[in-house]
Amino acid sequence: MAKETIVIIAGSAIEDMEFLRQRIEAAAPTAVLCADGGARYARALGIIPDLIIGDMDSLEDDLLRHFEEKGAAVAPYPVRKDETDTQLALTRAMAMNPQEILIFGALGKRLDHTLANLGLLMIGLEKGVPIKLLDEDCEVFVMAGAATVSGERGQTVSIFPWGGEARHITLEGFEYPLEDATMILARPYGISNRLTAEEGRIKVDEGCLLVIHYLSTR
Repeated sequence: MAKETIVIIAGSAIEDMEFLRQRIEAAAPTAVLCADGGARYARALGIIPDLIIGDMDSLEDDLLRHFEEKGAAVAPYPVRKDETDTQLALTRAMAMNPQEILIFGALGKRLDHTLANLGLLMIGLEKGVPIKLLDEDCEVFVMAGAATVSGERGQTVSIFPWGGEARHITLEGFEYPLEDATMILARPYGISNRLTAEEGRIKVDEGCLLVIHYLSTR
């Protein structure tokens, strides 16, 4: 049975639109939500989002009218607010009780925005809903317990402790395996590992890990 997946399109730069199209089609989402400027990508792909949410400071009025005429719901917020537009979209997505959330356009040149979006991954961990940030180069997720990275041999996978020290880490199917290891952010030796098989297995018994999986073998 297919997962109940919700896609969120945020507003950071997405250069490869065919990548975006293929990944959204493969996910077969039950709903597509756009965080403010992410609606531009939906328009380019011919997608009518179920919801456009945010302060709308990156969208033209005629684009909003276009989507409203096509049946998209619009939830405007003031510019002066505590939540980011992506956080607002994620809150709505979580309320739909999905099994998985994929967020595109959340990894960009603005380091502060990227860090904010990485922090949002903890919401999924706390609620038991897997969330991934994806772009043309990589996929990013936070994990506790056990997880599998599926890909091609030679792809780079970097692992960081997230939210504090991580203990009893085991890596299998990687160029640099680990057993019962401890990681702290000040000693980032989990960077630039590589898959030696089509699946790499990660286990952490205490704490959680941020996993960055690069989709190219170059």
